[in-house]
Parts: sequence; structure tokens; C-alpha cells
Amino acid sequence: MTQAAWDDVEPLPVHSAPVPAYGTGSLADLLPTLGAHLGVPGCEAAIPELAPVDRACVFLIDGLGWEQLKAHPDEAPFLSSLIASSRGGTGRPITAGYPATTATSLASVGTGLPPGAHGLPGYTVRNPATGELMNQLRWIPWTKPGTWQPYPTIFQRAHEAGVHTAQVSAPAFQSTPLTKIALSGGTFHGRLSGEDRMDLAAAQLAGGDRSLVYTYYSEVDGKGHRFGVDSDPWRGQLMYVDRLAQRLAEQLPPRSALYVTADHGMLDIPFDEQSRIDFDDDWELSAGVALLGGEGRARHVYAVPGAQGDVLAVWREVLGEQFWIASRDEAIDAGWFGPQVDQRVRDRLGDVIAAARDDVLITASRSEPKESLMVGNHGSMTPAEQLVPLLEVRS
Repeated sequence: MTQAAWDDVEPLPVHSAPVPAYGTGSLADLLPTLGAHLGVPGCEAAIPELAPVDRACVFLIDGLGWEQLKAHPDEAPFLSSLIASSRGGTGRPITAGYPATTATSLASVGTGLPPGAHGLPGYTVRNPATGELMNQLRWIPWTKPGTWQPYPTIFQRAHEAGVHTAQVSAPAFQSTPLTKIALSGGTFHGRLSGEDRMDLAAAQLAGGDRSLVYTYYSEVDGKGHRFGVDSDPWRGQLMYVDRLAQRLAEQLPPRSALYVTADHGMLDIPFDEQSRIDFDDDWELSAGVALLGGEGRARHVYAVPGAQGDVLAVWREVLGEQFWIASRDEAIDAGWFGPQVDQRVRDRLGDVIAAARDDVLITASRSEPKESLMVGNHGSMTPAEQLVPLLEVRS
């Protein structure tokens, strides 16, 4: 591109990014709202559309965004029949949070805090204490969980307040650091099959006069990453999870509500050079960069000392029409990570933060070979990624 052409490029304004609805309708607001209904001290009903209930069950389907659900009524007849019930009968979705990725979203759900407070602001972020990239989904390299995320979960607070509290998920998740810092409190029940999880979640919901139960299913997301949204394997998983949700709904004890939600949506990215920009082979984007964190649609870029301004300028010049490109301070001021960012979290954020608007990825073919081959992707602030359902069934 000629210099004259570059001069015509108008980067996307940082404040034009559609910031998640922190405080009124995001994943971080769900459990505080339910906790307030259950009398948990310090919890506030941040989602005003939800009516109080004595027994609340949250079923989180990994990767099932609002737009994907609405596009597949035949595969998900039961869930689709509940769309009008979303967000307390308004028929509207809620938002995930930025970035729209599993570790960040699960921490927001469990702690009731936005990413800037709980401190899991991406798939991988720099640990300021070591200078290494920390994978917050797999917890590699190991970092002391209570130091990385020191706030109590809503489950812990509910349990202390006398609410019958339980999580029902795959057994492998019981002892993971992510579960400990995001979803612990009360009792964990591991079950391999989806059917067993639904049956046990219903039983746990009936276990107290006031109950808070969480259950989870992962493979809609897994098939989307591997084969793509709308692929046959993805559709098969959607059909299966639709039956699971109906199974749970039909077993609700009296005075209960089931809330079906998700941690993020997903979209497919074409396999061509225009749609997949390889950082490892791009000298312009990699110049002055010490570490590349985040994921393809939500990058944290860590510059070598003194190069922050140059890296920001180049990334805006090269990618500014397709990505919202912000400095750390700009992203914080714009509220991308929530209304405030704790001091301990600031340096985990990139010197430059890139959030995709268009159907495009920044891959890293050598350092992230598996992630670079994923068909379905997520992370940014577009509706396909951010909007998630909050479907409701009451008994």
C-alpha cells in the first residue's frame, strides 16, 4: 500500500466499540442478582428483569451464543421456544464481557465481577511477576490461584449465608485452579454424562429451601472450534444439549427457576490470507513486540520497553480498519474490561489491545499452531461473540 493510501486509512475509534453491558445486563451481573433474591449479603439485583425465586439453577452451555441459537430453531426446538423468556421475559440477550472467552466469562459468572476486577482478562495474558504468558484456561504455568484471583465467589458467599449451593460438572473440572477461583463454594458433584448432570442438578436444586445450583456442558464450543458453527457435528451437539435442557426443565422442583446461558458466541473465519493474518510471518506487526497474548480476535500485545508508542501506531496503521486498536489506558478508559480495573490487573493487559470488528483473525502459526487451525473463533465485541441468551423456565 502506498503512503498516500495509508494516509486515507481512518482507524476505528476506540469508543465506537460496543462495550459489554456491565452493571445492568452482563454475565457478571447474573449471580449477584440471584444472590440478592436468595438473601446473600452484599449481592445486588443488577438485572432488574429477573423476578425473585427461592431455588435457582444456572445451566451454562459453552459457546452457544444468542445469534447461533436464533439461527437454528430446528436443531434446538426447546431452547428456541424459550427465546421470548430471555432476560426475564423481555426477549433480549445479555452480554458476555470482554474478551468473550471461556476463562474470562466463567470468572465473571462465578465471582460476579467484570474482568478488570477478577483479573482474568484474556485467554493468555502476561504475568507481571514473571514476564511469562499465563494461560488462564489451562493455568499454565502454574500460579497461586488465590493470589491471581483473590475475591470470594458468589457460591462461597451463598454457602456462608445458608443457601444450599452446588456445582454439577465433568469430574475433571473438580480440582482445577479455574474452578477453585471462579466456581467453588458448597459442594462439587462430578458426573460424566450430560443426562446424569441434569438429573443431579435437579436433585440438588430440591436439596434446600433456598438453593443455588450451577451445571455446565462444553462440547457445543468444542465442535464449533474444530468444525465450525453450522457444521454437522456442531448441529448434533446443539440437538443433544437442547434435549438436556428440556430434561432438566421437566424436573424442576417447586419454587424454582432454570436459567440457560452461555459464556460467549462464535463465528467461523475463512482460511485465506486476508482473513487470517499470521503474526509470526508479519514483520510489521511483530516489530517491537516482546509477547503476543490473548487469542485471534482479542489480542494483548506486549511491547519491548520504549516501543509501546511505535507498536500502537503500526498496529493502528495496518489493522485499524478491521480491529478496534487501543492502548492499555484507552481500553481501560473506554470501559472494555469493566467500570474499573484493579491495580494488580493493569499490567496483565497488553500495551496494545486489538479487538476484531470484521471476520478476521491474528493467528500465530508457530507459537499457537493448534489455535491457528480453529474454524470457529470468538473473543471480541461483535454481536455474534458478545450476545448470549438468558433463557428462563420457572416451576
